[in-house]
This record gives sequence, structure tokens and C-alpha cells, in this order.
Amino acid sequence: MALAIPTQLPLVVSFLHPLLMWALLGLSLYAMVLGIKAKKTRTGTPEQRKDLIKGQFGKRHFQFGSLLLALMVLGTVGGLAVTYINNGKLFVGPHLLVALGMVSLIAVAAALSPLMQAGNVIARKVHVGLNMLLVTLFLWQALTGMQIVNKLLNPAV
Repeated sequence: MALAIPTQLPLVVSFLHPLLMWALLGLSLYAMVLGIKAKKTRTGTPEQRKDLIKGQFGKRHFQFGSLLLALMVLGTVGGLAVTYINNGKLFVGPHLLVALGMVSLIAVAAALSPLMQAGNVIARKVHVGLNMLLVTLFLWQALTGMQIVNKLLNPAV
């Protein structure tokens, strides 16, 4: 028994993935700002630390990072699902491969959290490096994703 998909659903769902990803790009930049402030809270002068502790930047960075991890995994799986529903196949190309790499990067970066909480400086530096690479790839994904959206909106071009 085949499930009938309403004709407008694939088109509507096709635009949920890019909207979510743009929101996640903004969220990742915000998480980065929180991480920088959390570092300043740890490494600043006693006077700076006194002011920064009130902002609970480390806690907020952890919370936003967790949300980012969950939504990025779900958004990536959703993008794969929408592509498959619309086309009956996946298009293996740079956008897909970089997306899979990004999910791997964010998972490894998040997995370093227990080591960082234990004070491991190397884990902290690797976490920062992975996330900087992640944001760079995210910016590239935003551009290639808009090219894909353009193809959806203008199939004849």
C-alpha cells in the first residue's frame, strides 16, 4: 500500500531545510560568541570575571551547543529525506558530502565536552578548531544551498 503524498507537501518541505539551516548558521555564530565570553570568564582578570560570571556564558554556550547539535543532525537527515522524497534518489555531490562532514565535526566537537570540563586544554583547542572549521563550512553550505534553492525556484534555468 503506497502512501499518497499531497502534491504541495514536497515543495513546502523543500524550503524548511534551507530555512532551518540559515537559522542554525545564526545560532552557531551566537554559540561562538558565548564560547568566547565563556573563555574570557575563565581567563580574565578578577574584575572582568566578576562582571562576566553573571552572564553564565559557559552554561549558555553548552546549552546552545547542545541544541545546535540536535537540530543540525535533524536538519541534515531532513534535507536527505526531502531530497529523496522529491527525486527518488540522493545527489552525491559537494553539498551532501560537506553536510555529512559537518555533522561529524559537530559530533566530535560536542564529544570533547567532558574532557574540557575536566580541564583538558588540548581538547578545548581541538573543540575550538573543529567549530571554526564547522562555521567556515557552514558559510560555504549556505551559498551552495542557495544555488540549490534557486534551481528549485527556476527549474528551466
